[in-house]
Amino acid sequence: MAKIKEILPNKKQLIGKVIHYFSKVKVAVIKLSKPLKAGDEIRIIGGEDTDFKQPVKSMESEHEKIAKAKAKAAIGLKVKKKVREGYKVYKI
Repeated sequence: MAKIKEILPNKKQLIGKVIHYFSKVKVAVIKLSKPLKAGDEIRIIGGEDTDFKQPVKSMESEHEKIAKAKAKAAIGLKVKKKVREGYKVYKI
């Protein structure tokens, strides 16, 4: 089994976690540990049944649209499913 992992490296990289969710507008606030930019594809995993992928179409910081965010930034991102605090965000 270890040989399979060596041949097929993990294609997802942990880049942050959800720290808040605004349910009425379906926006997650994500605290980043790695940079992220518009056009990247992310995967959000958490809870028993939440695991989905989506492209980063746009994101905001301090109510301003941004094209890229640095590590340690907190960004707002519209998500297609409900998320909760603590869910992990990966870049694919």
